[in-house]
Amino acid sequence: MLIQTLAALGVACAIAVPAAAQTQVYQPKKARKHFISITFDQLYVQPYSFAKHPLEELLGQRVTEVHLQDYQYETQDRQTRATVLEYGKRGTGIGATVYPFGSSDGATLALRASVESVPDIRVAFSGPAPMPAYNLTGGRATDFGVGLEMADRSPGWGIGAHAFLIGGVGRLRTDQMDGSRYFGEGGGGIMFGPFGVDLSVKFIVNRFDTPVSHSVHMVPVCLRGSLTF
Repeated sequence: MLIQTLAALGVACAIAVPAAAQTQVYQPKKARKHFISITFDQLYVQPYSFAKHPLEELLGQRVTEVHLQDYQYETQDRQTRATVLEYGKRGTGIGATVYPFGSSDGATLALRASVESVPDIRVAFSGPAPMPAYNLTGGRATDFGVGLEMADRSPGWGIGAHAFLIGGVGRLRTDQMDGSRYFGEGGGGIMFGPFGVDLSVKFIVNRFDTPVSHSVHMVPVCLRGSLTF
């Protein structure tokens, strides 16, 4: 009888041990926190509302876009024509994003600083105008922003992803004048260990006080490579 009882207990234990092991919850390994990301940017800049900003502000009246002419814009009274001689579309930049509380999994604070080139703009006027031409060349901007990042980083060399939304202000210096600016930027990308590739869209308002108060609006699409620690 004792032998039968011990055998029954042994079978019960053999069944219970695997069942207990199956009830343990799997805990995936989490990525370590990252605190700084160095970025290298390639910008593809598009104009936004160019007739109003800056042409209407410079000429003091409504400006409309024209087609099939050797000029691109004219004033409402048709006395002044604007010919866009150059509007550069490409720029480059470098920057750094700091995560004061670390970036690993979930939402975190992001502080960003960057320096980027601003494409040249050259416009010639014919007819009544406060100046014969408008030039904005040799531009370089320094931006500072704060925002939120949502990350899902993987440990080691696993594939992770993140998205971000940042807004801020900056200063712009050109060969002709200096100004201020503000911006908003949103985007995201994927990471392979410490390396990443992002795609973002940035809306920028550049503001100047000379020759009259005016602004230039731009929408750069940014392809960004990053190295994160």
